[in-house]
Order: sequence, then C-alpha cells, then structure tokens
Amino acid sequence: MSASPSHFKAELILVLVTVIAAFGWIFSKEALAGLPPIFFLGIRFVIAGIVLFFVGARFFKGVRWQDLKGAMAVGAVMGVAMMFWIVGLDQVSNIGVGAFINSLGVILVPVFARLLFNEQPARSIWIALPVAVIGLACLALGNGLSFEWAQVYFFIAAVTFALQFNLLTRMSTKLHVLVLTAIQLLTAGSLMLMVSPTMEEIPHTVPLSIVGWFLASTLIATSLRFLLQTYAQSLTPASNAAVIMNLEPVWTALFAALWFSESMTGLQLGGCVLIFFAMLVSKWKQVCVFLRLR
Repeated sequence: MSASPSHFKAELILVLVTVIAAFGWIFSKEALAGLPPIFFLGIRFVIAGIVLFFVGARFFKGVRWQDLKGAMAVGAVMGVAMMFWIVGLDQVSNIGVGAFINSLGVILVPVFARLLFNEQPARSIWIALPVAVIGLACLALGNGLSFEWAQVYFFIAAVTFALQFNLLTRMSTKLHVLVLTAIQLLTAGSLMLMVSPTMEEIPHTVPLSIVGWFLASTLIATSLRFLLQTYAQSLTPASNAAVIMNLEPVWTALFAALWFSESMTGLQLGGCVLIFFAMLVSKWKQVCVFLRLR
C-alpha cells in the first residue's frame, strides 16, 4: 500500500520537526552560556505559550474550568520534567548521550499506562525494556566508571515525560491541541519561573548573542516546532508520527558532534544503537503499519 500525498507531506514535515527539535538542544545549550537554566526555560515556555495562545485563541471559547485544571496539572508535570532536562543539558558533557537517555521516556510510556491505568502493553515492550537497560548501561559506563549527575537528571526527566505523556493522552480528547499545548507551556513556564529565584541567580544583563540563541530556541525550537507538529499530525496516522519522531536523538547526536565536536566511545555508540533499536521495538506495531503504507 502506498502513502497518500497528504501522508507523504506530513511525514516530510515531521522529519523537519525532528530536525528542529534536535537544533533546539543546540540553541538551548548555547543560550545556557549566559542564562541560568530554569529561568531560561521558564521564560522560553511562557513566551512560546503566549504565541500559541494567540494563534489558537478562537479555540479557547467554551473551555470548561475542569478541563482547564486538568491541562494545568499536565503542564505542572511537564514543568518538573523540563526542569530536570534543562539542568541535565546545562551540566552534561556529551549532548548526544543525553538525548538518547532522554528518549527512554518513549519506551516507559506503556509501562506507566500499565501501572497507572491498568492498560496492557504490547509484548514488544517487554523485549524493548531489557535492551534499553543494556543500552543505558553502555552510555553510563562508556567513559569508564566516571559519573555524571547530568545523566541521572536526563533519566529522571525521561521517567517524568513518560508520566506526562500518559496524562496528556487522556486530556487530548477533551481540548483542542493548540489549547492544550498553550496551557501546558504557560503552566510549565510559570512553575519554572517560581522555582528559579530559589535555586539560581537571575542576571541583570544578557549579551546580545545570548538573546539571539534565546529567541531561536523560543520561536523556532518551541513555537514553530509545535505548530508544524500539530499540523503534520492532523494529516497522518499517529502510528506514522510516532515512528518518525524517534529520529530526534539521532539528529541531536549528529548535530552535537558537528557543532560542539563531541565524540562517543565505541561502547557509547553501541548504547545509542541499542536504545534506538529498543525504541523501534517498543513501537513495533506502528513500525509495521508505517512500512505497509510505503
């Protein structure tokens, strides 16, 4: 079966989304050279949320307070996950390694669905999990026995992202995606801006170059990315989107190698391959559907 023109267009856009998301890691790392991490991400999310609010303002009419509270709760969980992610990014010595650790959240989503909502995960998950654990061990031990807290922060972020994804899935049927995304970003950003003064020093001035990286991460890697992703997902089955989105850590590792001259040991590269393979195995049904549509 061949893909329809609209599906092919959507898939090209989603590939572009993964590229933009990967550049978001680079933009953010550059911005962190002059901004404290939690403050940076809080401001970034609030601005991106305001942009999406105005883009989807007409969809906010008639939103129920109960659904609004649910979206804010999901946003709060997202805020916690993003705080661990951004602190990990600020401290990590190898962005590519961090990206693959962070991607473990994809595999953990059905595990949380089983624990919290008694949903039975596909059998492929139980194959993917031990492969992912081995891959994680390869990444953690790739430089011998050296220890990085950043890797722990990325893992906590992955676990929290898996929880947030499950909650988000249950909210997505109640609110328009632009409404839900805007509320999430505004809530997460506001939470981070409340936490920031208690944990870090806010700078009085910011170099112009850092402002440029901040704007790139906010307008391109956040607002534009979410708009393109929302549009593309409306044109293609969710299974196709899920498979394509797995490319983000691959692009991130590649761009980090080119931009920051990062390199990985053979063991770390093997760990990345194992985690990427585990991600595909965890979505095996979606992969099969995706291949049948080619």
